[in-house]
Amino acid sequence: MSLSLSLSVSLCLSFSLPLSLPLPLCICVPLSLLLAPSPSLSLSLSLTLTLSLSLTLTLSLSLSLSLSLSLSLSLSLSVSLSLSLSLSLPLSLCLCLCLCLCLCLCLCLCLCLSLCLCLCLCLCLCLSLSPSLSLSLSLCLSLSLSLCLSPSIRDGRLEQLLARELVPGDTVCLSVGERVPADLRLFEASDLAVDESSLTGETSPSSKTTAPQDPASNGGDMASRSNLAFMGTLVRCGKAKGIVIGTGENSEFGEVFKMMQAEEAPKTPLQKSMDLLGKQLSLYSFCIIGVIMLVGWLQGKRIMDMFTIGVSLAVAAIPEGLPIVVTVTLALGVMRMVKKRAIVKKLPIVETLSCCNVICSDKTGTLTKNEMTVTQVFTSDGLHAEVTGVGYNGAGEVLLDGDVVHGYACPSISKIVEVGCVCNDSVIRNNTLLGRPTEGALLALAMKAGLESVQQEFVRLEEQPFTSENKWMAVRCVHRTQQDQPGVFFMKGAYEQVIRYCTFFNSQGAAVPLSQQQRELFQQQKSYMGTAGLRVLAFASGPQMGSLTFLGLVGIIDPPRSGVKEAIGTLIGSGVAIKMITGDSQETAVSIASRLGLYTKGSQCLSGEEVDQMDLHQLSQIVPRIVVFYRASPRNKLKIVKSLQNIGAVVAMTGDGVNDAVALKAADIGVAMGLTGTDVCKEAADMILVDDDFATILSAIEEGKGIYNNIKNFVRFQLSTSIAALTLISLATLMNFPNPLNAMQILWINIIMDGPPAQSLGVEPVDREVIRQPPRNVRDSIITRSLLLKVLLSAFVIVCGTLFVFWRELRDNEITPRDTTMTFTCFVFFDMFNALSSRSQTRMVHEMGLCSNRMFCYAVLGSIMGQLMVIYFPPLQSVFQTESLSVLDLVFLLGLTSSVCVLSELVKLAERWRGARQDRGRCSDSASDADTFHEV
Repeated sequence: MSLSLSLSVSLCLSFSLPLSLPLPLCICVPLSLLLAPSPSLSLSLSLTLTLSLSLTLTLSLSLSLSLSLSLSLSLSLSVSLSLSLSLSLPLSLCLCLCLCLCLCLCLCLCLCLSLCLCLCLCLCLCLSLSPSLSLSLSLCLSLSLSLCLSPSIRDGRLEQLLARELVPGDTVCLSVGERVPADLRLFEASDLAVDESSLTGETSPSSKTTAPQDPASNGGDMASRSNLAFMGTLVRCGKAKGIVIGTGENSEFGEVFKMMQAEEAPKTPLQKSMDLLGKQLSLYSFCIIGVIMLVGWLQGKRIMDMFTIGVSLAVAAIPEGLPIVVTVTLALGVMRMVKKRAIVKKLPIVETLSCCNVICSDKTGTLTKNEMTVTQVFTSDGLHAEVTGVGYNGAGEVLLDGDVVHGYACPSISKIVEVGCVCNDSVIRNNTLLGRPTEGALLALAMKAGLESVQQEFVRLEEQPFTSENKWMAVRCVHRTQQDQPGVFFMKGAYEQVIRYCTFFNSQGAAVPLSQQQRELFQQQKSYMGTAGLRVLAFASGPQMGSLTFLGLVGIIDPPRSGVKEAIGTLIGSGVAIKMITGDSQETAVSIASRLGLYTKGSQCLSGEEVDQMDLHQLSQIVPRIVVFYRASPRNKLKIVKSLQNIGAVVAMTGDGVNDAVALKAADIGVAMGLTGTDVCKEAADMILVDDDFATILSAIEEGKGIYNNIKNFVRFQLSTSIAALTLISLATLMNFPNPLNAMQILWINIIMDGPPAQSLGVEPVDREVIRQPPRNVRDSIITRSLLLKVLLSAFVIVCGTLFVFWRELRDNEITPRDTTMTFTCFVFFDMFNALSSRSQTRMVHEMGLCSNRMFCYAVLGSIMGQLMVIYFPPLQSVFQTESLSVLDLVFLLGLTSSVCVLSELVKLAERWRGARQDRGRCSDSASDADTFHEV
């Protein structure tokens, strides 16, 4: 009968496994059609839900297999025993009760699995409804290409063609605000500037010409190809025509895509640790169980009895609850990260952040906002003003010696703001710039000074546009109330070009002749601002172009995001190295790194060209000392990540552009920006920061460390219980004692060990002090020396206490139900106190609070109630072979079993005292070193 039952279970599973995919499909496709707003989103949503439900069903089927084996074991024991004794009535009752109990256990397990299923379903819904996650790269590419209409010339006729319909040889016309639909070779360009920041990382728009380029002269640098416009870039100003030379995968955009497809995401440290731990535990458990069965058989015990005990021990020893705890703990961590505005696409990535020791960050759009902003104003009469605020908006102030300057309160500053506002072709609408970033920064300066309306007060009579050759722009305007006047020239541009047209400079409202000494002073100020990484613009005005009055300088930069400097300081303090990788110039990159506290005296930087000249081994030797990588291409970023991984670093890469996608996928943790990030970047990343806040990485690392600690707490509890159960049965077998626990009792202990008390350890709240701990070594096993000591100590106490109770009750050398009941209850109570002490490896129970983890309280209370039911409920007494205990027996057992918790707390105190002593020793050593330094 046992064989037939096992065969039936196997057949059911064999029929159920192929259904694990169609069933979720039947559920998820209609659900996704109802929830998703578009067909592409619906398809990706249904696939995501299908995969999650398939994994959940596979997990439930695997657990059902272990439960079915336990059921078939209990049935085979009951049936064989009943047949041997001619099916007496009491044994038949036992058989029925056993069946009822197993059915109840099955129902409980199904309820737990249903809750896990609902959790996974809700999580998948939360993640899948985000378009940034659900759209695959191919869908993003097809949508972006299909929705882009480009004015093109084909067969001599001007047509509006979809970007996907373009072929090499077509002629495309470009104008302001359009996306370049394909790689183009330009043959006609008028004041064309293209924003290539998403592809190259360059902050400033790239000026384009039709002049032929020598491929050998630029060394393959994308930013140096001035006669090409690349697919996906944005036209900031001007107009042009070009011939299509590459579309789709044959474009530069497609090259990055193919590089990303060729990269495989590495296995996470948690996956490696879990694989190793599972293999070791299974191997050791089966070896010990085999020895127990062999020794028992040699001692003359019945082979069926030893087989029963062996199977029960196998079920109890193998941690089948570990995958559930890991999955649920990671899923809850992902849900907490969603509340902190971070979307995690892969569950293990949350824990991987706990061992991240290097963060390679892109500059443009990640550490900075990719919005040019005026930060300094220098007037010709020597005033220095600071400008606060970031972006194309009026949030910020103009500060002169700490006082706010607004309107015309300071004429010298207002004249500069007036020229920057009037000599301007760009527009800011709803905090969105239409035009050049530099001109947008000047308009934002006017908004902060309260002079944004000046632009409408003048009528433009004449304009000399900015060109890459002249490097200046001038307009002749007249005030609306004085249109009969000849007008005034307003000029802005590079200092070297503007100063050539100036013969006077403004000094407190008066035009003073410009001397050579003043020219040198202005040159020094321009050089000082340039070395700080600022882009310097000069301003002048006057009645004639040859005799203008010099007004002053402004410094423009793409400033750091708010909160980034503090986050970087905290990360560096916790042992995480930060490296900036950008396609921008050396001066700008070093300036931003200095502002963020990354680049200090003695720091080193490296160019992308120098990275290309090194092989991977050479780069791995010097990469720990490099803080800033500038002029880096996508291949350079990938090589840098590989070199860091080559020396054993766990690398997190942050980025927002197409040029970051390959490195994001190759890194251990790829982090993309949600607001400014491209679709390709989000597709390649493992985690997306919804609000582009770099400080969210801090919360993610804190969450990852907390999750890893919770997994260690569970491993400690389960290992100590498994070792105690194996040791208890082993000692009883080797000493030729009767088995202190029967098969049903061992299975009940296994339910407690893998059930609610153990699962609740995975939802322990994260300790806020964990962020100060250094990143863990990825090579370290999850079972450290300290953890192993605590496991063995707890197991030793449990075994000694349980054997003491068994020996105390077995004085008549005849085993009775009372003997096994006392031993069984003692072991279960030991488990409860052991779980209480396993909630944290460092904090005491009273520091955490008994009710800080309510799930743990409910689980322990339910387990104790279940144990009392097993002891006092008559139907269960016959199944588990127990009998009622007195109140004094329970008090005695509670006092004895609490020793494992008390001893664990004493170990924590000893470790804390030892750590404090070592800290004092280090402080005294550093103090003595400091004293020696001062003496020298």
